[in-house]
Formats: sequence, structure tokens, C-alpha cells
Amino acid sequence: MDDAQGFRRLLRGSLLALLLGAILVALCFFFVDKPVAFFVHDHHIAGFAVLKWLTYPPPILQAWAPVALAALMVRRAWGPFRRWEKALLAAAISMILADQFRESLSFVFGRTWPDTWIQNNPSLIKNNVYGFHPLEGNIRYGSFPSGHTARTLALAAVVWIAYPKPWWRGAAGAASLAVAVGLLGMNYHFVGDVIAGGVVGAVVGAYTANGCGLLPSPP
Repeated sequence: MDDAQGFRRLLRGSLLALLLGAILVALCFFFVDKPVAFFVHDHHIAGFAVLKWLTYPPPILQAWAPVALAALMVRRAWGPFRRWEKALLAAAISMILADQFRESLSFVFGRTWPDTWIQNNPSLIKNNVYGFHPLEGNIRYGSFPSGHTARTLALAAVVWIAYPKPWWRGAAGAASLAVAVGLLGMNYHFVGDVIAGGVVGAVVGAYTANGCGLLPSPP
């Protein structure tokens, strides 16, 4: 399979993932997001400190991504990258790109948050405000999609592709699930936000892994 065939296959998979993601987000908007947010609030689930801890890794890892990229630039002067170095390169790039995609999409969709956290943002819990406000261009309307899951799934997609053994894939899946549980348990995001962020991140990660030469050759 040549590069063009590989990218066509990746494009088909990405379009399918985006379509399914859009359907799930729509279903969550009408039937899931509000009940889950009220349940989390009414049962004081955010009181469990471990849930907040689960949300810490994505921004920390992204903050160190430029350091990793700079180190890899220096390392490349001494020869071609090994596979783990290609994976590190793809992971760092994909996390940065996924968060930028998230920022652009949040501007376009302008969704309010489940609860009030940032700059006295309007929210479902505090103000009974629920919905999308396109092109607001304000962090107060930046719930959709989730940047945490976008970054996490971007990294997980790279690991999933670069290291297809069950242990690595299981670890990537478990880490992604843990971040999602933390976000929902803290009422930082709606379920639909988490799904959308995950789809965006996974697509970005898959393309970045492909571009860095990490996709395995077909049999």
C-alpha cells in the first residue's frame, strides 16, 4: 500500500469517526448531558479529590511537549530517530495540535459549561443556561470540545498505533478513561464535550502518527 492509499484509508476512518462522534454528541445533548451534570452536582461527586487529580496530567504533559521537541531536534543531528523517538515526536506534536484544534472549535461552537469555574462563566448548574452560542470567542463559552480529552486521546492514539501490543493499548485506554472520569466527576465538562474532544484528539493523533512514519506496514 502506497502513501496515497494509506492516507485514503485514514481519511475514511477519520470521517467515519467524526460522523459517529457527531451522532453521539447530538444524542448526549438531548438525553444525557443535563441528567449527568445534575447527578454529579446533587450527589457531591466532585468532593472526591482523586477525581481532580485525574485531570492534572494532560496540561502538564502538553507544557513539556515543546521541551521534548527541542531535545529531539538536537538528537536528530546524530542520526535517524529510533521508533520510540518517533513516537515521542508524534506524541508531542499531536498534543499541541489537538489543543489548538480544540481552541478553534470552542470558538466556533461556544458551548456553556456544566458548572461555573472560569470568569463567572454562565453554566447549567448556576444559571440554568444550556446550549451553544456560536462565535462567542470567549473562554466563558469554551466547554465544547474538551481540551483534556483531545490531548489525552491524541497521545493515546499515537501509543495505540506505535505500540500495538495489548499491554500498551490497555494502558492508553485506561489512561484515557481515567481522564474522562475525572472530568465528568468534577463537572468540568458534559459527556458530549468529552466524546467530541476524544474524537478530535484521536483523529489528530492518528494523522500525526502516520506523518511520522509510525503506521505498521500491511501484511
